[in-house]
Amino acid sequence: MHTILVTGGAGFIGGCFVRQLIAAQSTRVINLDKLTYAGNLDALAAVMENPLHVFIQGDIGDYTLVRHLLDAYQPMAIVNFAAESHVDRSIDSPRRFLDTNVVGTFELLTAARDYWRTLAGERCKRFRFLHVSTDEVYGSLEAPAQFVEYSPYAPNSPYAASKAAADHFVRAFYQTYGLPVLTTNCSNNYGPFQFPEKLIPLMILNAVEGKPLPVYGDGQQIRDWLYVEDHCRGLRRVLEAGRPGEAYNIGGHCQRSNLQVVEAICATVDQLCPRLPHVPCSSLITFVEDRPGHDRRYAINAGKIRQELAWKPQENFASGLVCTVRWYLENSQWVEHVTSGTYQRERLGLAAIKG
Repeated sequence: MHTILVTGGAGFIGGCFVRQLIAAQSTRVINLDKLTYAGNLDALAAVMENPLHVFIQGDIGDYTLVRHLLDAYQPMAIVNFAAESHVDRSIDSPRRFLDTNVVGTFELLTAARDYWRTLAGERCKRFRFLHVSTDEVYGSLEAPAQFVEYSPYAPNSPYAASKAAADHFVRAFYQTYGLPVLTTNCSNNYGPFQFPEKLIPLMILNAVEGKPLPVYGDGQQIRDWLYVEDHCRGLRRVLEAGRPGEAYNIGGHCQRSNLQVVEAICATVDQLCPRLPHVPCSSLITFVEDRPGHDRRYAINAGKIRQELAWKPQENFASGLVCTVRWYLENSQWVEHVTSGTYQRERLGLAAIKG
């Protein structure tokens, strides 16, 4: 029985990863999450009573707490999902992204290094620190180019800059101290339990309720989409067999413009809810002023993880989107709960526009 410390395990991707590990029944998960607005224990309802899951509310920037958990539970790996992750929020409040994504990751790395140095023999050799990052660190690119693991970093938002800085610290801890790290950079995730400030859940919920579907600029910004369950399967594969010091890009091989994504959501909602009074939902699409510094195109080349680790996505965009829309239709109570606080699906990231 292995033990893994997962940070940010009550968030969207982290929660999916935790549920997969617990379902496999071969790993004890120590789940550390600060429970900010995007962390929600409802996403962990299926595992909260499972003896293989131990939840601790806390901050990755708290070295003393993290070191205590490492010494007490003796994990074989740390998987770091903990991060502020919404570009629009980073425009309004960049300092929070610096504190969590950069300083927090640094403190977590320091605790991991100090713990790893206490391990001996096979346990020291097998220990891993897996840092989960994003393709946004690479900036924007022109067609037909794709991001590869050695693409230069060129972040264009405070969020992307904070993740890039964290990635560099992870690399530095490998090069300088020998800490056996792994880094993954993924494309845009979607699926159940995603906080509704993100594009796909926001558009699903607004389409169902007959609210405007705001599309930034001309809607031709292109992203590579990845179903969250596929992403987490990829992360587990990297943790199992990835080479220390290496980065692995995880992508869905599914490029779509934002407008195409919204139109696909509309068509899926129309199909699943044909009696809505505002069908077709595409009539709700509204073009709004673009996001400041909005990257035009991302595209992941996932050839390395496919060739070295034999991973590829199981869902295509159409099948994953149907699963996602169905989930939001069937889980309105979860939506009401997570949006009952300060966020009510209003547009964020307006500070630079207003300034």
